Amino acid sequence: MAVFTVHQPPLGKNDNAPDPARFVFVRDGFYVWGFLLSVLWMLRHRLWLVALLFVALTVLIEIGLRYAGIGVGLRSLVMLALSFLVGLEGATLRRWTLALKGYTQVGVVIADNREDAEQRFFVNWTAARQGQHQGKIQGKPAAPPPAQPEPALRPRSVSTDVIGSFPQPEPPR
Repeated sequence: MAVFTVHQPPLGKNDNAPDPARFVFVRDGFYVWGFLLSVLWMLRHRLWLVALLFVALTVLIEIGLRYAGIGVGLRSLVMLALSFLVGLEGATLRRWTLALKGYTQVGVVIADNREDAEQRFFVNWTAARQGQHQGKIQGKPAAPPPAQPEPALRPRSVSTDVIGSFPQPEPPR
């Protein structure tokens, strides 16, 4: 099972509701293509700013390592580690770019694949929107979620037996 975050696009000037076709689902996890082909993966996902910053950082690191007299093997290892970091943080880079574009995160879905995640999310999203719409039609706001009951307070039993590492505090003498 994979975890997906759901991002809603910003509303246009004449829009009352967001277009479901523009929602973006971002899978958490390791992105193999982000590791193997970092810049191409970034461009494929329209992470223009991230790709530009990645190339600039890569060039600066390469120049710095050459200037420091580091050998080819260690420089390659540093670049491999940087690409591995892109694979690990690919979802975070996508979320950051979406936030810059005005998208808001509206949910988290657990599903086997993206299609199942979309189906699960939109079934719940549609039901919630219809519930809000019904409340507005009837002239009253939609019912708030039920309040959590407070836990019942149990009286403390006074015991001198010690169970575990920390005994109960004793009253002052």
